[in-house]
Amino acid sequence: MNKLLVILFAAMLFSCNNQAQVNPKQQDVINAEPMEVAMENGKAKAYFASGCFWCVEAIYESVKGVDESISGYAGGHTKNPTYESSNTGKTGHAEAVEILYDPKVVSFETLVDVYFASQNPTQVNGQGGDKGSQYRSIIFYQNAEQKTIITNKIKDLEKQLGKKVAAEVYPFQKFWIAEDYHQDYERLNPDNPYIQNVSVPRLNRFKRKMPDVLKTNH
Repeated sequence: MNKLLVILFAAMLFSCNNQAQVNPKQQDVINAEPMEVAMENGKAKAYFASGCFWCVEAIYESVKGVDESISGYAGGHTKNPTYESSNTGKTGHAEAVEILYDPKVVSFETLVDVYFASQNPTQVNGQGGDKGSQYRSIIFYQNAEQKTIITNKIKDLEKQLGKKVAAEVYPFQKFWIAEDYHQDYERLNPDNPYIQNVSVPRLNRFKRKMPDVLKTNH
């Protein structure tokens, strides 16, 4: 009887872990050397995953110094992920955004502050009702300086909350741009029920937390 309970518990434990994290190939991604993206015309790029990319894209585009936010996939071990394949949890990828920003206007450190201020930092494998490994929180670093900024922010936040921060910290490898219909989704689909009931309220909560970083037209 005791042996049966142990087996059942192990099965439950395995099923609760997302497939992205238990796949051995994922360790190669986590342990890889980070890829640094070169600046172009004075603009830099940063990468974040924090639940549905429709929500995150709109949040970052409200921030001063951010020129563009692009929805896509990152953090996985397969090539050419799609919306359908990433939703299976088997590719290792999470819905992510690529942020094009002016470091003279907004720092990487501030972008990290935006990241944590715009989510539930303790929720594992998702944000709100969006649950699964494809919605997990990942923050990507391109060099040692960025990694230090991220880890220090996490330590401070855990001390403040008294809880573990769920965001994983990955070396940046590659960003795969999502399908065209995902881009600027909140702006182009204002009447969508998800946008009205989830995305816009999440954006507004963030705005109340960090009003000083917002663009004047937001």
